[in-house]
Amino acid sequence: MKKIILSLIAVSLIISCVNVEGNSNTVVEKQSKIGYDFSDEGEKRDLVAGSIENITIWENYIKAHNERDFDAIRALDSDTFKARGPQGQLVEGIDNHIEFLSQWFDQNSPKWKIKYTIANDVETKDGELMQWVTVGHDLTLTAEGKEVKLSQVIDALISDGKIQEFYVHERVKGENE
Repeated sequence: MKKIILSLIAVSLIISCVNVEGNSNTVVEKQSKIGYDFSDEGEKRDLVAGSIENITIWENYIKAHNERDFDAIRALDSDTFKARGPQGQLVEGIDNHIEFLSQWFDQNSPKWKIKYTIANDVETKDGELMQWVTVGHDLTLTAEGKEVKLSQVIDALISDGKIQEFYVHERVKGENE
């Protein structure tokens, strides 16, 4: 009798942990809603936890930047690459990105350290899945022998394993940070 009761309890627990959509017999696990995104038109859309694989893509991208590996950066940039800098700069296209980085690296010797990463997905009203990674970095620039320490937050759109676009937000860090 104890075995029957324990079996019934175990089955009840298993069934109670599964999310079932509608009245069909299909079992669907729901993704964790982690927040909201608002479209340019004001549409409120669910943000759900995204793929850790996209975080790995970003980590490889930053590693390539720190190592000045232009071939790796080029390989990770999408054909439709676009980046927006903190002062409104716009860089479009892979070749323009590599040219910008080459000059910027020579002038500022940037070095990134990832502080946190968050992968999130949002679906548009047209059914397009947009996979974003939000990343916090410490960035150190060295120009003319002087170091400037910055805190960055970057929102990067990953598409088909490539960096399609990103937005950089940054501030100079205080003395005690």
